[in-house]
Amino acid sequence: MTVLERFDRATIQTSLRSTEFTLAVLAAVGFTVLASTTHGNLLTADTLKALFQFLAVPMVIGLAQMVVLGVGQMNLSVGVLTGFCSVITAYLMVQSGWPAWLAVLAALVVGLGVGTVNGLLVVLTRINGFIVTLATMTIISGLRYGVHGTATFQNYSPQLVRLGQGSVLGVPAIFIGAVIVAGLLAVFFRRMSAGRRLLASGGNPLAARLSGISNDRSIVIAHALSGLLAGVAGVFIVASSGSVNASIGDDLLLPSFAAPIIGGVALAGGVVSVLGTCLAAFLIRLVDVAQAQYGINPRWVDLIVGAVVLGAVLISQLRSRVSGGSP
Repeated sequence: MTVLERFDRATIQTSLRSTEFTLAVLAAVGFTVLASTTHGNLLTADTLKALFQFLAVPMVIGLAQMVVLGVGQMNLSVGVLTGFCSVITAYLMVQSGWPAWLAVLAALVVGLGVGTVNGLLVVLTRINGFIVTLATMTIISGLRYGVHGTATFQNYSPQLVRLGQGSVLGVPAIFIGAVIVAGLLAVFFRRMSAGRRLLASGGNPLAARLSGISNDRSIVIAHALSGLLAGVAGVFIVASSGSVNASIGDDLLLPSFAAPIIGGVALAGGVVSVLGTCLAAFLIRLVDVAQAQYGINPRWVDLIVGAVVLGAVLISQLRSRVSGGSP
């Protein structure tokens, strides 16, 4: 029996289902309360479109962080990498005259490449991913401003912007894209051996190695996939906003951790929840909407989100101790 077969999924899946159900209830209650207390403003077509359009990037960013958390790593560069990929996409279209499809492809390649480098640096140096990605975050942040300073890129591909700001049956196209990304990632972890090996490496590296699984390969794959998802998020930003500058990505680090942690992902690795991460991203988006509707100071929003993340971490630690029989 391999480690993938011995991996105790029953308890984990039960816990995740419980977390996902709780988040779904909270999301429904929060949406209902907001809709009723704002006199139905939340239910207008324009508001609903904005709600889900601006949910796409936090969803994908949360999934990008979730992947590396699955192997017990962290990716501090995910936010600035998203911004860098946005700047690269816009720069290639505006300054170099590249067609939109080629600029988008280049941004995805850049994201994948940077993520792969992050993984290789972790494996080759044996330095914790927290430190490695902290360093690459600083480097990428400098590169963002080095591409074209603080200037704003705009007036790029009208077709790309029209696609990013368009909708299908009233549902923003960019949100549909985020849902497709989440679905593909769910298939990767549930149905593909590479995804299951990744979780096995994160859950019990020693047992995984004894079963013939390369933990190093899992780490590189996780970081590469995280970088690719950051590239996708960067393209979404370019398509939906219509203008890009080097400051994009600076405020994405906290949301990238908040969504998966609140969604039930284990910091120690071995457990991911695509649905939980997406539901948590929706809850955080509802907090942003409440801030706009009620005129709340944005600093209070950060305080609330940070407190919820801390609470989720503490609850996760408590569950681990109880399940492990620790006093």
